Amino acid sequence: MEHVLIIHAVKDYPAWKAIFDQAAGIRKAAGEISYQVLRDEHDANKIVHFSRWQSLTQARNFFESPELVAIRQQAGVEAPEFIYLQQLAAGTL
Repeated sequence: MEHVLIIHAVKDYPAWKAIFDQAAGIRKAAGEISYQVLRDEHDANKIVHFSRWQSLTQARNFFESPELVAIRQQAGVEAPEFIYLQQLAAGTL
């Protein structure tokens, strides 16, 4: 399983979330399977987007595409950090 962890600040969470939701179709077409959106407990505009992808290559191609760079600017994303992850183990306790 392939995952991407993105940590970034946004100027306005509701505005960011609206654009994020509008991009669901292009994320799915690019290979995103599922996602979670989390926020820092002390800073409502510090967002974590954790997602599962068909492949890390697809994820990199998507997140580095000029189309997505423009969407991030429109959404007010500031200084995103991308961490590409391969799952080693999982479980439920």
